[in-house]
Amino acid sequence: MIVEPPYFSIGELARRTGLSQRAIHYYESFGLLSPVEREGRGYRYYDESSEQRLNKIGQLKRIGLTLEEIRDVIDLYFTAGMVADGKRKVLGILRRHLRDTEARLEELSDFRRDLVANIARLEQLALDAAR
Repeated sequence: MIVEPPYFSIGELARRTGLSQRAIHYYESFGLLSPVEREGRGYRYYDESSEQRLNKIGQLKRIGLTLEEIRDVIDLYFTAGMVADGKRKVLGILRRHLRDTEARLEELSDFRRDLVANIARLEQLALDAAR
């Protein structure tokens, strides 16, 4: 098979996106990306939509989505008429992350308060024992 533009190799895709070839292979195995063409010897070829998809994956990772969550929404960004649905779904995920974070912060605040109290108690016991 002769590969012609606009297709490019995984090495070129890695260069264009700043990702390693290993990361691209991982995203493929995770179901986030598929090559647009495969040569008989197993070489993968990609196009500009692959680059756009990887860039969107990076954006979604930067705002805090896990790869599992990205897998649930990524196709919406690349399906005509579904971008707004993708954004709504991401908003729901981020709201859930915020609720979880606030709950963890409350737990950590309680833990900190207990630590301070235990330290103060042990310091007093150490002072009393030294007398």
